[in-house]
Amino acid sequence: MIIQIIGLPGAGKTALAAALANRINAIHFNADDVRADLNSDLGFSPEARVEQARRMGALARLTSKQDYITVVDFICPTEETRTAFGKPDILIWVNRIESGRFEDTNKLWENPSNADLVILNGSTVEQEVDDVIRVFGLHDWRKPTTLMLGRYQPWHEGHHALYSEAGKRTDQVMLGVRDTQGTSEKDPLSFNQVKGYIAQDSVMTNAMVIKMPNITNIVYGRDVGYKIEEVVLDAATQAISATQKRKELGI
Repeated sequence: MIIQIIGLPGAGKTALAAALANRINAIHFNADDVRADLNSDLGFSPEARVEQARRMGALARLTSKQDYITVVDFICPTEETRTAFGKPDILIWVNRIESGRFEDTNKLWENPSNADLVILNGSTVEQEVDDVIRVFGLHDWRKPTTLMLGRYQPWHEGHHALYSEAGKRTDQVMLGVRDTQGTSEKDPLSFNQVKGYIAQDSVMTNAMVIKMPNITNIVYGRDVGYKIEEVVLDAATQAISATQKRKELGI
């Protein structure tokens, strides 16, 4: 997923982008930082701005393809530069000011016609982050969360039932997928394959699915702020066999 945050200089793009990336555990690319290093050969002519946008888009797509949520903030002042960047999954326009500190940029600026969310004056940065998370259904890493840890080789009805029970504890549930591929004959699937089977479950389209190490032990001390709980499902659900599911699916 690529989230692009645009607006005039001084509008507050970077403050929003940094706070949002922190809350959703995303990679954050700021155009000034990229210009200072990778794009130090570029100036601010119209042609250079287009090339800057193209490179920023390419950089964002490289990380997004690796399953990282990527937040990019930069001015991106014209329709031409936005086309060069490419279509993000979410476009946010920070529209708090009528003009920025650079007159040449003010003259170039074209209001976007296709922003998914427009940020106006009147809210704190944290309130804006809350709005972005709520509007787009993003996962909030500060929100109380139930962890459901497993191999899911493959995902089946029993896991679905347990997920439903987990959702009664907290609104947000994280599926921690242990990276066990090849460790036994019962573990043929890679993380991406496991994630693909989970996505086939109609209620799991926006599930929080996270790759984790092959966790074999969990220890904790006193008053750690969470609890470990065994959930016992009905006998028929408990009896579902992942081995039989793999046979049925030809895995």
